[in-house]
Amino acid sequence: MPRHHKSNRSLAKRIKITSTGKVLKRTPGQNHFNAKDSGSTGLHKHGQVTSPAEYTKSFQDLLPGEGIAS
Repeated sequence: MPRHHKSNRSLAKRIKITSTGKVLKRTPGQNHFNAKDSGSTGLHKHGQVTSPAEYTKSFQDLLPGEGIAS
């Protein structure tokens, strides 16, 4: 029986891998204390941002079988 590695489910729920292999994650600092932010700061917190390239190798180790671009 072939051996396979389990993917890290907590990481898989927090990031999204695009069809080209880029890693998208939530903008940091969105959870609480948002009422005191200005409107422009609140708008910048919406959506997702591309994850830094330094994390790509660790994401590949934690999510085997996913098409993450190097």
